[in-house]
Amino acid sequence: MKIIIAVNAFKGSISSIEAGKAISRGIRKALPNSEITICPVADGGDGLLDVVKSLPAVKTIKCKVLGPRKNKIISEFCWLQEEKTAFIEMALASGLALLPKNLRNPMETTTYGTGQLISKALQLKPRKIILGIGGSATCDGGTGAAVALGVVFFDKLGNIISIPTGADLQLISRIDISGASSLFSETGMEIICDVENPLLGTKGSAAIYAPQKGATPSQVKTLEKGLVIFADKVRKYTKKDIRKIKGGGAAGGISAGFHGLFGAKLKKGIDVVFDLVGLEEKIKKADLVITGEGKLDSQTAYGKAPAGVAKLAKKHKVPCIAICGCAGKNLSGLKRIGINSVWPICKEVKNAEDSMRNAKRYLEITAEKAINIQRGDI
Repeated sequence: MKIIIAVNAFKGSISSIEAGKAISRGIRKALPNSEITICPVADGGDGLLDVVKSLPAVKTIKCKVLGPRKNKIISEFCWLQEEKTAFIEMALASGLALLPKNLRNPMETTTYGTGQLISKALQLKPRKIILGIGGSATCDGGTGAAVALGVVFFDKLGNIISIPTGADLQLISRIDISGASSLFSETGMEIICDVENPLLGTKGSAAIYAPQKGATPSQVKTLEKGLVIFADKVRKYTKKDIRKIKGGGAAGGISAGFHGLFGAKLKKGIDVVFDLVGLEEKIKKADLVITGEGKLDSQTAYGKAPAGVAKLAKKHKVPCIAICGCAGKNLSGLKRIGINSVWPICKEVKNAEDSMRNAKRYLEITAEKAINIQRGDI
């Protein structure tokens, strides 16, 4: 039996590759002679580089950058020489996971380090830069990253805003992009994510995501005001309206900001990643597909990696099951897109902490159980 394991990272616990290996061990116990292919996937957020690192001939380049609170950290990006493509994961320079809970505040965080990674990648003269933007700690519209790339923001007094944070957005009075105007003349930039929220409004970057990054209700209002000012200035100085771009509100608005300032294209993460790893060709030849991630719920069907995997399996009439850390209610939408059954590891664990710490062991146990119970249906 040919089995494809295509799971997303289990956020805050283990990578997609580690999860795939644990599930593989469980399958081997139930079906010792099965032919298993682990194909890590991501939807544009945390875990993008784990997927890229699974490819042949990939080079990982380490860099010293500023973290979200302007602290010095070591980050990295991936380089595919043959394709002349750089892959950058925003979470590794400006990510929420880089900060303890008491330092999470999008008023005080910056994307400057992400811009430094992009600047390093540009030195390689890439044909394309692919930026995955999930898991950010920021809500600065990408202004910090833009400064690292040569854009200059001025306040009303003509002072330069050196390393902008979310709180600095409302201070922007003028933008000078001349120092960065030719950066992407021969390099395309694609920003990948899994949400469609616009930059502004009740479904925008500040309202929906800033509270998850530590913002209080009053800070959300301040950030929204700042993003409005930023969008107005971008329109004035670039003639591009970034306010209603689908997906423009992702990762604190960096997708909208980079579209306006640099002409970056926004793409669905699963489309880019699945093509990169050749997932559809692998699924065509499979007898069973296993997908999953940390949590499956009613939102999984909308742009998340497991949903994309399931749709491909359904397209080629291959059974698909999902293994996850925990499962929410109302999962009927998952069955419609091709997930035949859901197997949460939480049925085996003592508590959430146990689940996170021992995820590999529980994934192995759950995979073995799922295969044994569903063997007759495969």
